[in-house]
Amino acid sequence: MPNIRPISDLRNHFAEITRDAQSSKEPIFLTKNGSGAIVVMSMESYEEGRYQSYVYDKLREAEIQAMSSEKRLSHEEVMTSLRTQLKELEADSRA
Repeated sequence: MPNIRPISDLRNHFAEITRDAQSSKEPIFLTKNGSGAIVVMSMESYEEGRYQSYVYDKLREAEIQAMSSEKRLSHEEVMTSLRTQLKELEADSRA
């Protein structure tokens, strides 16, 4: 169930809101005059959400790219290519 509180609680109960946001890992919705105003969440939850969004965007990008091409690579081909790229990066960093 969402945690919904009046925005005045931010002023009067900041420490409690901070503790709740960090312990529950869920956003806290603050309202002003009965309407949604802002959302408070822990930094950990925010970063996790950003990471999930980034991964989703990359997967969607890969899907779109795959739809525009008939070329398919096997797992072995992908892993061989990645290992080669990693070796090249390691060699470049040593030079």
